[in-house]
Amino acid sequence: MMLASGSSRELPSIPNKRYFAIGEVGELCDIKPHVLRYWEQEFTQLKPIKRRGNRRYYQLQDVMTIRQIRSLLYEQGFTIGGARLQLSGERVVPDKSHDKFRTLVHEMIQELQDLLAILIPEKY
Repeated sequence: MMLASGSSRELPSIPNKRYFAIGEVGELCDIKPHVLRYWEQEFTQLKPIKRRGNRRYYQLQDVMTIRQIRSLLYEQGFTIGGARLQLSGERVVPDKSHDKFRTLVHEMIQELQDLLAILIPEKY
């Protein structure tokens, strides 16, 4: 399963191995290790095996889940809470209201700049 990242490059294929170190998972999923550790706290589905020195070892299903979480958050626009619900099987629609808000703010900025150009023409 290949997913496109934000930079539109494809993720590498997953090798046929039993366990993956956190650095390998980071490369396979285009995610930094500190983000993976954070996601472990947020998503109960992620439970890597911890061995000596608290070293994490992920299994294939973990890597697939991480790719799914990555897609939900980075590509589909879900929040952490929304992605958590989506993974639990509840159907959730991504919140795109921030896009409307962003557009409204840009329109307001443009209107304010136009007003300033009228009021103080030499600066604008």
